Amino acid sequence: MMKWMFLSAISSCFFTTVFAQQQDTLSGNGAITVFTATKTERALSNIAVPVQIISQKTIQQAGSLRLSDILSEQTGLFMTNGFGTGVSMQGLNPDYTLILIDGEPLIGRTSGVLDLKRITVGNIKQIEIVRGPSSSLYGSEAMAGVINIITDKSRKNTLGVSARYGTYNTADFSLRGSIRTNKINYQGFGNFYRTDGFSIRPNSRERSVAPIERFTQQHNLGYRFNDRTNLSFNIRHNSETIKNNITVINNGNSINSIGVEKNKDLNATLQLSHKINDQVKNTTRLYGTQFQSSQELISDNGVPYLDVFKQQFARIENQTDVHVNKQLEFNLGGGYIHETANSTRYDNSTSIKTNRIGYIYLQSEWRALNKLTFIGGARYDHNELFAAAFSPKLALQYKVNSTLSLKASVGRGFKAPDFRQLYLNFTNTAAGSYSVFGSVEAQKIINELNRIGQISSLEPSFYQLSNLQPEFSTGFNLGGSYQNEQWHITANIFRNNIENLIDSRLVAYKTGGAQIFSYLNVKNAFTQGVETDIKYRYNKQWSLSAGYQFLLTGDQAEINAINDGKVFTRDQNGFSRKMDRSEYVGLPNRSKHMANLKLQYDYQNFFANTRALYRSRWATTDTDGNGIFNTNDAFAKGYIQLNMAAGQSFNNGLSVQAGIDNVLNYTDVLNLPNLPGRTFYLSISYNFLNKNPK
Repeated sequence: MMKWMFLSAISSCFFTTVFAQQQDTLSGNGAITVFTATKTERALSNIAVPVQIISQKTIQQAGSLRLSDILSEQTGLFMTNGFGTGVSMQGLNPDYTLILIDGEPLIGRTSGVLDLKRITVGNIKQIEIVRGPSSSLYGSEAMAGVINIITDKSRKNTLGVSARYGTYNTADFSLRGSIRTNKINYQGFGNFYRTDGFSIRPNSRERSVAPIERFTQQHNLGYRFNDRTNLSFNIRHNSETIKNNITVINNGNSINSIGVEKNKDLNATLQLSHKINDQVKNTTRLYGTQFQSSQELISDNGVPYLDVFKQQFARIENQTDVHVNKQLEFNLGGGYIHETANSTRYDNSTSIKTNRIGYIYLQSEWRALNKLTFIGGARYDHNELFAAAFSPKLALQYKVNSTLSLKASVGRGFKAPDFRQLYLNFTNTAAGSYSVFGSVEAQKIINELNRIGQISSLEPSFYQLSNLQPEFSTGFNLGGSYQNEQWHITANIFRNNIENLIDSRLVAYKTGGAQIFSYLNVKNAFTQGVETDIKYRYNKQWSLSAGYQFLLTGDQAEINAINDGKVFTRDQNGFSRKMDRSEYVGLPNRSKHMANLKLQYDYQNFFANTRALYRSRWATTDTDGNGIFNTNDAFAKGYIQLNMAAGQSFNNGLSVQAGIDNVLNYTDVLNLPNLPGRTFYLSISYNFLNKNPK
């Protein structure tokens, strides 16, 4: 740890000393609004990678309560349902999208999914979405991109409350306030959410979404020493209680389990920033977070079940930003991460699993000829659990004129094997007694079971078990944007090549037929497609926006096997035949077509909107048993979801809003268990105070 802290400090001091004496000031841009793409504030028009901004106004007018609500309406993002509500970007699983709050990562994933319903949107200023590999700045888990939630840190004296009530006794209450003096700035926020849950299974007591209570509070305190030095402290706490009612089938018998799941996460950040001069700024960040989850179930047969998981993440990071002149600037940073986890599902669950990471990154930006911008950067991660990872990135933007710009980028992303893939030791006694073992101990455990006669057969994948390596991706993005007073059009073509994709594979059978799974680096996959967004403002009151994504995915090994005539399927009469390449649909749970359409009306303090979401069918089950998803397998139907909202603000600080989600009442019991039928809501907010300090 001391080595990496020392290197970070030395690098910061070196570049600070070298450039502290330079006096050529880089003129600022008043339109600086984006942080995530470059880890420094930039005007959105100057960003060379695909970036999308969701404003506070958009979030509020959509009637969103949780982060998943607003993300589900964005082009190219779809919400997954297993192990919480995750987000898939550019066709990649939720494992590969890094979720940040104010630039710091959230932890507590279940089977790779970070449940976005843990995050309230009541205090969000804007959401920044960076598409494409971003490991050159953010390290692991940023293979698909980064979603950064920027919370509202008002510079005013404010006090406000809001309340919402809707279908299924869903209630949401928020209290927010801020105080500013010459030296001190404080923002506070509290939110309480509860729902009875809902069931789209007729005549069933099982709830698709269980009754939930969530409480979130966040506090930010800033102190300004002088015009150059600022200190801030931020703390966020979230807790939730979920009442589970689960039905499983064991040996043909239906067993009901009733219990409680409790999740808590705590995040704290201390940041000191100092502006050496008009060209050099240094920032040191200390960040710590903890996630703890427990699930306790009691079945009809009296068998108790307890599942406990605890993860901690601590990081120290230093970054120096240097403006050499009007054309050139760069950012240098480094840090150290200490991460621990322990779970009842891990091998030797009483011990704490530990990982340590040291890293350093460098990014430079060169603005040539006033129209052309180059951004190059790289990050080196030294991880004690696997080989080092090097993640470079290069991006450029060319401004043809004041309305048209072109962008291109290529980057390398990686994802480290997580604790689950390394140490999992789980046997599901309630559902066939199958087992999943992490790669670290899988061979040892299975060999011991084989020695005592509890293994009936070893599968070919067993002999491929070895130490897991990081997953890598190379991402390409090519696009452009056009903007004038009425039109704003963006388009992006992307391709992601994923190497060493970690997959769960059947490695052995127990005596009695129970299956044993483990994790292997087995796949070389790809995702590619086109994303486009169009916004048209007819006049001051009416506007129309639309988005569309076309997506193709696949596993190169599967495609090669099909081309070589080694893959078989069944015809309509049940006879086996060779599968044709045109029948291949790629990776499961991805839709080839996704689209959204929004009609918005704004007049003075009144607004109304209608929002339509479309998702084409997607493969769900390998029914022909060939291990490859094709047109002969089972698919979920495509669907359209229609949402509507309207609201009115009054001069005395009062605002009211009403809305209907899923107006068409579309449901899919098997494939969309988290999508309720038609729901209604009414919300009221009131600002007691909203003024600038004297």
